[in-house]
Amino acid sequence: MSRRAVVREEIRRFLEIGAVQVADLDLDGDEAVLRPGPGGPPVTHGEVFLLVRRSGRPVATLLTRVPEGADPRAVLTAAASGAPREAAAGDAAGNAAGNAAVPPYASVVVATRERAGQLARALDSLLAQDHPRFEVVVVDNAPVTGGTRELVERKYGERVRYVCEPVPGLAVAHNRGLALARGEVVAFTDDDVVADPRWLGELTAPFAADPRLGCATGLILPARLRTPAQVLLESHGGFAKGFTPTTYDPGDPPRDEPLFPFTAGRFGSGANMAFRTDVLRAVGGFDPATGAGTAARGGDDLYGFVRVLAQGHRLRYTPYALVWHHHRETWSDLETQAYGYGAGLTAYLTAILVNRPALLPAFLARLPRGLARARALTEARDTDGGGAPGAHDTRTHPWPRRLSRLQRRGMLYGPLGYLRARRAPVSTAGRGTR
Repeated sequence: MSRRAVVREEIRRFLEIGAVQVADLDLDGDEAVLRPGPGGPPVTHGEVFLLVRRSGRPVATLLTRVPEGADPRAVLTAAASGAPREAAAGDAAGNAAGNAAVPPYASVVVATRERAGQLARALDSLLAQDHPRFEVVVVDNAPVTGGTRELVERKYGERVRYVCEPVPGLAVAHNRGLALARGEVVAFTDDDVVADPRWLGELTAPFAADPRLGCATGLILPARLRTPAQVLLESHGGFAKGFTPTTYDPGDPPRDEPLFPFTAGRFGSGANMAFRTDVLRAVGGFDPATGAGTAARGGDDLYGFVRVLAQGHRLRYTPYALVWHHHRETWSDLETQAYGYGAGLTAYLTAILVNRPALLPAFLARLPRGLARARALTEARDTDGGGAPGAHDTRTHPWPRRLSRLQRRGMLYGPLGYLRARRAPVSTAGRGTR
């Protein structure tokens, strides 16, 4: 079969993927509480992607089905009965310390460009946080209209700070937010998320418990699974990193990560991350030649993670800090995303080695084992399989080879894209704030 025929067949199978409901079930107390995903309709019969909570904290996801005529809450509660009751025993001490800590004053930075409708949804969720003291800063990146400014001023007034960053690029926008941040911790999220009310408190509390902590990341789950593209992406893990709280320490690198700390994609994603503000400033913030909106296509968040770890600071992943992400909706979106992820990966590695050439020997020493592991993971990604109840990455649909090829092409392009982006204009700080 020709490559073109293979792609047509992959698209045909892709279009046959059906919608999946998103639901949220809290098992706290005598009676489970069932809610639809953010903005979704009430749960009914059919396939359901279920987040399971205990006492409000996420502990597992599972994919199950509600038979026609059955009570959704009863069926889903029974399916979730085997969900974990607590975090992994090995991380119990870290959890206890985080639970007891008072979250520090935080700045939340949201970079956006011409998506006022999505931004309003995100801001509503951010202003509903149960964190004791925080601010929200919107960075309007290279706007072509006044829609974002008008939305912030009309609907949110003094509750949200607005700044215009004329130079395009996500890292540039994040750096502008970092420069303006007043908080001890600066958190970043995207304009296409809905933040759980406990998100900011759970994400920032570990900084009070651990003075060596430089960065924290959290859980990202799908807000909707209505289109084949959204279902396919989530069936291969989406943006989630599991339900085990984990602390990454450069002084005690994980044995199963041969490329640590260069395997930054394992740590989290830019839609749900926070840094100790003075630490991120000390390493120079994000490389402005990385990120969406530049020729590099991405990699700004990964660059930030590695720079902080390379300075000896710890990074903590906590699944209790949850945001719901609105995944892209079409096959074309997935193609763009796959290419961009590949480009961003090698662009950020190029950025690390250009800006910190002293890391090159360590990177080369880890490269052979890292490539072997990456090859094994890629082969596993292309196979069908079933996940155990409570597992996130169930891979219920095969990953199209077309998307894998685009990701590899992006990886080849990434270093060139980064070098092109380095020649682009740089930000002029201080303009367009209020």
